Amino acid sequence: MTLLIVNPFSSAPVVVGQEPSAEVARFFENEVRPVLAKACFKCHGSRKQKSSLRLDGRAWLLQGGERGPAVVPGDVAKSLLIAVVNGKSEIKMPPQGKLTPEQIATLKKWVALGAPWPGGGAGAVRAGGLTAKDRQFWAFQPLARSAVSALRGGPKTWFGNPVDAFILQKLQAKGLSPSAPADRRTLIRRATFDLIGLPPTPEEINAFLADNSPEAFSKVVDRLLASPHYGERWGRHWLDVVRYADTAGETADYPVPQARLYRDYVIDSFNKDKPYDEFLREQIAGDVLAAAGPREKYASRVIATGFLAISRRFGFDPQNYHHLTIQDTIDTLGQATLGLTLGCARCHDHKYDPVSREDYYALYGIFASTRYAFPGSEEKKRPADLVPLVPAKEAKETKGPIAVAYAVVEGKQQNARVQIRGEPRELGPEVPRRFLEILGGDVLPKTETGSGRRQLGEWITRPSNPLTPRVMVNRIWQHHFGVGLVATENDFGARGKRPTHPELLDYLAVRFSSPRPKGEKGSEVNGGLGWSVKAMHRLIMLSQTYQQGSGDAKASAADPENHLLGRFTRRRLDAEAIRDAMLSVGGNLDRTPGGPHPFPPVEKWGFTQHDPFNAIYDTPKRSVYLMTPRLKRHPYLALFDGPDSNASTPRRLPTTVPTQALFFMNDPFVHAQAAGLAKRVLAAANDAEKRLTLAFTLTLARPPTPEETRESVAFLDRYQNALTSVPRAERESRAWAALTRTLLGRNEFLFVD
Repeated sequence: MTLLIVNPFSSAPVVVGQEPSAEVARFFENEVRPVLAKACFKCHGSRKQKSSLRLDGRAWLLQGGERGPAVVPGDVAKSLLIAVVNGKSEIKMPPQGKLTPEQIATLKKWVALGAPWPGGGAGAVRAGGLTAKDRQFWAFQPLARSAVSALRGGPKTWFGNPVDAFILQKLQAKGLSPSAPADRRTLIRRATFDLIGLPPTPEEINAFLADNSPEAFSKVVDRLLASPHYGERWGRHWLDVVRYADTAGETADYPVPQARLYRDYVIDSFNKDKPYDEFLREQIAGDVLAAAGPREKYASRVIATGFLAISRRFGFDPQNYHHLTIQDTIDTLGQATLGLTLGCARCHDHKYDPVSREDYYALYGIFASTRYAFPGSEEKKRPADLVPLVPAKEAKETKGPIAVAYAVVEGKQQNARVQIRGEPRELGPEVPRRFLEILGGDVLPKTETGSGRRQLGEWITRPSNPLTPRVMVNRIWQHHFGVGLVATENDFGARGKRPTHPELLDYLAVRFSSPRPKGEKGSEVNGGLGWSVKAMHRLIMLSQTYQQGSGDAKASAADPENHLLGRFTRRRLDAEAIRDAMLSVGGNLDRTPGGPHPFPPVEKWGFTQHDPFNAIYDTPKRSVYLMTPRLKRHPYLALFDGPDSNASTPRRLPTTVPTQALFFMNDPFVHAQAAGLAKRVLAAANDAEKRLTLAFTLTLARPPTPEETRESVAFLDRYQNALTSVPRAERESRAWAALTRTLLGRNEFLFVD
């Protein structure tokens, strides 16, 4: 029998007996194993099994000891282990004292997941140093400079873009052909949502339809890339990856009013097309770079280190759990920039990838030498160590209040000692601060007086590191096609998926990270792109691969998962795009950038574990500006599969549940946008057919069919005739609001072809 268990890390259930997902594996390695290792393994491990019970492997857990199985996967109430640690059994364990509430909650969550154990249990840990096999793994190989083969035997329209050569080669090898191009209305809607997360306006659609030049679509792409809304869209993608939140995440989830400055820095960086390597270095060591000048970049570079400062805080007083915050930093840094699950090496050498425990603590020393801003907590209710946005000399001299950021600065220089089984009170040998051995193992110079974050940023972005450009171009590809060329966008390791088109991945990575030709902006066909994300958009979107239609039945049958990219994959809009699109067509979207959130004054902060900060702030601005709590998700974003701000979210996993349909039927927000849309179309024309054309074009980027027109007119008549108790003057607006509400709830509105 197969046991299905609800998985809080995704919408998909965990199947007990199968290898757990990467998210679940990280949860086990980072939170579960350290508890078991500290509290259980000494008496119930490989050397000793009191009461014939062994707990260092899943098979032994299920076998149990003298009193039967230690856990019943998926059933917390029936699991003896939980009863014992919770004090609900005559057995009193562990002998050194009861576990903390947080540790018990972790074990309960683990059992509810099905007690997953990556690799099965004891004996699965990698041993020894790097091997030839480790060094030969595809992700650590230098970028291959693939020659672009000529297009042969493909459609006549497929020429000029090197992306298409790689795609066509794979299709032809399987005896397949690409799909026909998408029609122009579909294409502009696709591109507009992809780049700015909003629907195209009727004027923009008509201009594209009327432009018969070969550069028509290229002009659309350039216009969208120049929009300030581009940064709001693509900044949100990055904020997903770096687990952005406006609250700290410790037991009382204290608000962080200054976190929004980092959010705005990200949006501004994408709008300015800041080179990606510079973007990373500023986030890792912006405070150090700021001190070196120029002065006009000082504030933005300090703010950039919010990437580190927004690391999750833990416990009643986060300062006592700082080792977990550093772990969150290392884990997010590894996944976001390198596609590696570095946090799994906290307690032991990584089970699957060539990342040692010493690698982990080498990086740990860099962040232990860094001082993080303090958000406040249940015990210490006021924030501290916020970082001034002016140099120290100026701060000592502007007499009034000084603007500050939730950021990091250099701390006391120190190497870290290995924490045995991840326990900070059980220390092993000291590890010098350095980079991962598999990527060079560079050690900080003995003369270095700083934390080492500046060098870390340089190591991560240097030309000899193949992972950084591969990971980023894969993310860009993912957000255009729904899934990356490597389908596990945060995991390029042994447990991740292999690239479907490795030569294309490396071609894009080489182009992305190579310098631009001198005196040129960079070409969509030849030359380096100088880490320009916008140039990579152009290269991808101007390909015929991107411009294919999605409805090819033959291509769907031959390649259901679309691994070969012989068609465009239809996909649902994410939560923010759905909300923003409704505000836009309803005429209610405030397109100005977001400002401060209306948090309560700091003098009134007294949040506790039993009375944590909890608020929802409505705004007509774009959804990227919504206040994002960490512990209790925003209800709208939770309903439509928004990001988990407790961990890096590489890709949204859409679900289809009844409450989503009920939202479109009943929610006041939807009713307000439908009423706004009705008001727009009623004011635009007196003729029903013209009104319908506008309503359909605003929402679906196309006019209604003749049948839809007839059905809509009949609906309006029936609806108005049924409103006998409503004043006659209101009946028309009420009927049109009802009709436009049906458009907002259509799959065609919610999906992009």
